[in-house]
Amino acid sequence: MPTLEFKGKQFVYSHHLGVPFRELQVVADKSLPTKGQKPSLDDNLIIHGDNLEALKALLPTHAGKVDCIFIDPPYNTGNEGWCYNDNVRSPLMKEWLKKSANPVDKEDLERHDKWLCMMWPRLNLLKELLSESGSLWVTCDDNEVHRLRQVLDEIFGEEAFVANFVVENNRKGRNDKEHVALTHEYMLVYSNDEYLSRGLELTEDQIAEFSEVGSDGRRYALRDLRKRGSEDRREDRESMFFPIYWDEQSGDLSLDKSHNKMVEIIPKRGDDTDGRWRWGIDRVRRNLSDLVPRRSKSGRLDISYKVFLDEADDVKSGTRKKPKSVWIGPEFSTDHASTLIKEIFKKNPLRHSPKPLEQVIQTIQLSVGKDGIVLDSFAGSGTTAHAVLEANNRDAGNRRFILVECEDYADTLTAERVRRVIKGYPYTGTQREELHRENITWSTFEKKQPKLLEHIASIEKLHGHEYDKIKKQIKDGVLTVTGERKVEKTTPGLGGSFTYCTLGDPIDIESLLTGKGLPSFEALARYVFYTATGQSLEKVGEPAPDGFIGETELFRVHLFYQPEKEWLRSNDAALNAERVAAIEKSNKSGKRAIVFAVAKFMSQKELTARRIEFCQLPYAVHRILGD
Repeated sequence: MPTLEFKGKQFVYSHHLGVPFRELQVVADKSLPTKGQKPSLDDNLIIHGDNLEALKALLPTHAGKVDCIFIDPPYNTGNEGWCYNDNVRSPLMKEWLKKSANPVDKEDLERHDKWLCMMWPRLNLLKELLSESGSLWVTCDDNEVHRLRQVLDEIFGEEAFVANFVVENNRKGRNDKEHVALTHEYMLVYSNDEYLSRGLELTEDQIAEFSEVGSDGRRYALRDLRKRGSEDRREDRESMFFPIYWDEQSGDLSLDKSHNKMVEIIPKRGDDTDGRWRWGIDRVRRNLSDLVPRRSKSGRLDISYKVFLDEADDVKSGTRKKPKSVWIGPEFSTDHASTLIKEIFKKNPLRHSPKPLEQVIQTIQLSVGKDGIVLDSFAGSGTTAHAVLEANNRDAGNRRFILVECEDYADTLTAERVRRVIKGYPYTGTQREELHRENITWSTFEKKQPKLLEHIASIEKLHGHEYDKIKKQIKDGVLTVTGERKVEKTTPGLGGSFTYCTLGDPIDIESLLTGKGLPSFEALARYVFYTATGQSLEKVGEPAPDGFIGETELFRVHLFYQPEKEWLRSNDAALNAERVAAIEKSNKSGKRAIVFAVAKFMSQKELTARRIEFCQLPYAVHRILGD
């Protein structure tokens, strides 16, 4: 696979491994916990600090747990005023940055190299945080989209590419290009192996297709079991060509011909050549009860399968629709986003427009169920948190957000927006909420008029009491139904809570030697567990007699530690026979044990015989990390 070379790549290639771990420190007076509770790291999080260090700080608690990552990094237009300095330990790198320590601008001939140096380690850490079914969504424009895709291909793999969405966010067009008025931006999507798009809600017409009703009252539609379109020939997937037998008298289907009266059905294409089924033989066998034989007008037998309206929440089930690769609509516009931020703060506190709320909500709908973690490490004005809260409000979900913002406005803008959205905010004016949108032409309007009017009437009946007015209009080929309400005091709050954090001093394991700046037991437990297993620790309890802190499918991890200099220098801190006996007694599974302590009073040979690996603090941590 071709790779992208850029100045500084050799120095930042493994830089994410050397970034120090920092402990997340709760700032209680800036947090907004649930009433009656204290701020907790298990809540929604807003982290103020450099996002490279913040992402590293999240690994011990969130590695492999984030379901959706949405980031809106600097587009590198030359007008954003961002600086690059990640303290890469290289004299050549430091010399290069020393010569160009000013904000990156259009005159900087190495601005693309600096942008890539900034993005590379962050994308590597984001990959570690992503769950097996998670997806990464990155917005960008023409300045870096081609380089960004090459970097993502290299880090995540070409096979992880899902889509490059085009989002029309400025219908009037921007004038920053000499020959073209730009109306769009991009959104690149990459995923892990088990990602499955959840799709978007079906339209009324699509729901109407589920016209069949089973004996249990469930609505379903029929889809052709025979593959159609590309790769639909027998030779394309020979294993998916096989007969299915039908007993016309009983109506039963089988993969085995039990008597001569059974009719053989094979997949035939329109030109009467052999085709193939959509499913393999094992899946057909598991779902025979949901298959329905049908005879066409020409008399040829075919088979359909049932898709239930209430069965699943993804595009493969047929009960959700695929998103189109181009997102168009006023809800995706920068004007819409600017209006919203002005409503919240009575002015736009940014020099630019924030991301449109609906763009992030649709991203969340496509990538996360009602439960899941959404991370934004370039948080800006906090649109992603707002989107998570709004998505939860719409479908009674329980999604959580993690925001990271390095700028000084992390409290006064990012967190403040979230506070106002949670509690409601003073506003005087007219709020509008889109209730229905549909592309329409005159011919389709004539054809669907009675049904459309009936549907609009049902919307007015269902939502009329929530608004002062329900506005209907057809403009530019789009029918919209919008609820309008006048607000004179406070908008309704969405509810929710969050914990505000800063980044503490690095967890310097060498401090165990001096006794200065010792990390807490919980912080060190999470740290050593992650370094030993590559996984995050769900929960840290009180120090146990056997030192147990957590386990994986292969290991049990133990830590003997107290953040006290005298204790660490005493015999109590060592792994001894009594503690080994406690470890063996609690190990019912027979897994290998990894034990962290500052010293041991037993030989390694004896420990190895008992399936115990001793890791001396602080040195062995670095051995496991590979630093």
